[in-house]
Amino acid sequence: MKNQTTVPKIVSRKPGPAAVMGIINVTPDSFSGDGLHLDEDAAVDRGIGMFEAGAEFVDIGGESTRPFADPVSEREEMLRVIGVVSRLAELYPGRVSIDTMKPVVAAAALEAGAAIVNDVSGLRDADMRSIVAEHGASVIIMHMLGEPRTMQNSPSYKDVVVEIVDYLKDRVTVAEKEGIDPTRIMVDPGIGFGKTLEHNLEIFRRLGEIGALGKPIVVGASRKSFISGISGERGDDRLGGSIAAAIVAAANGASVVRVHDVPETVQALNIAWRISRKPNRARSGT
Repeated sequence: MKNQTTVPKIVSRKPGPAAVMGIINVTPDSFSGDGLHLDEDAAVDRGIGMFEAGAEFVDIGGESTRPFADPVSEREEMLRVIGVVSRLAELYPGRVSIDTMKPVVAAAALEAGAAIVNDVSGLRDADMRSIVAEHGASVIIMHMLGEPRTMQNSPSYKDVVVEIVDYLKDRVTVAEKEGIDPTRIMVDPGIGFGKTLEHNLEIFRRLGEIGALGKPIVVGASRKSFISGISGERGDDRLGGSIAAAIVAAANGASVVRVHDVPETVQALNIAWRISRKPNRARSGT
């Protein structure tokens, strides 16, 4: 049965600041230290707070994808996320995303009301593609080199952006051929997923080349280690760097920024967008 929710605003957005997608990690081992292991009420409360602070979407994950992370079982992942998805989707229909690489988890989350599948493995699994198409869901196709347990083992590219674009183009083509609505596909270059500091910086500088794919770009740079690679702060001291990355991503073409710190990022993006707008000569004010 197809999901009857409307197409997310990020697919055909009006002019304005990039949309913010809040991150909810229902895990005990989130790299950012914000995991809410088996605390459904706390996760739902966090999601509500994110929506009230201006998030367009929230992305709920039950398996850490930090470098060298171990996988969890389908049963464990569903135990962590389905209740949270169901409760938030009832309150905010069409605005809940499930962050998973497992087709079974994606299917359960979509049945529970999720409208978006965020697949860091880039829809490599044919069953995942079938489930997204069957439910009429939106999807984020991300680039990752290898898998979480191996992706940071000396990642190497001849040209990181060219290779990301080629990969995403292939994944998008396959997705569309297998029945996924082209207007519901978003792409994510995968900041930190099998990339060095210099690779990540190159991606930010050349987001426009990824935009040539004609799909909305999602960028998730919040609290990631490349920030400390530049400034030296620990994981819990990366707020300023995360906001800077979100502003640059939006300025360079990202339609969505995926973040932990929603209120601060929403404010920063709104201010940056208003400052960068061309003045309307017919209006005046302070």
